[in-house]
Amino acid sequence: MDIRLERPGDEAEIAEVTATAFAKAQHSSGTEAAIVSGLRAAGALSLSLVAVESGGVIGHVAFSPIEIAEAMGAWYGLGPVSVLPLRQRRGIGGALIEEGLAQLRASGAAGVVVLGDPAFYHRFGFASDGGLRFGDVPPAQLQWLAFKAVTPRGEVRYHPAFG
Repeated sequence: MDIRLERPGDEAEIAEVTATAFAKAQHSSGTEAAIVSGLRAAGALSLSLVAVESGGVIGHVAFSPIEIAEAMGAWYGLGPVSVLPLRQRRGIGGALIEEGLAQLRASGAAGVVVLGDPAFYHRFGFASDGGLRFGDVPPAQLQWLAFKAVTPRGEVRYHPAFG
């Protein structure tokens, strides 16, 4: 398996992987593939990585700019992250996340926010301390990873593609 940047022509495979990965997911909105397409169309898909095997896309992760009311610097939202169902639980999603975090850290980003299962994301260094808010999302589900000595606070605003 190789991880690389999304290339022109990957869009259809990314949409298929994303739709398939979230088709039976418990917390899916059913709009994850449309979110990725919307971010791409708006020029807000800051980092888009694919996992490729035998020439085909088997996984994808998106990072897009977010705003945090009381945080300085460039912050990004992680997600959606998707892996074909038959390839899940084999470290592909984790490898995509780790590569994305490494690239954003190297670019000088302030940090990354993710909305998801703390048991999964804490292994990458994400923390949830109740300092961030996003609608009625439980504080433990909204997690952050700072690349600089800063603790983000305040309301999180995602790109309109998230709906």
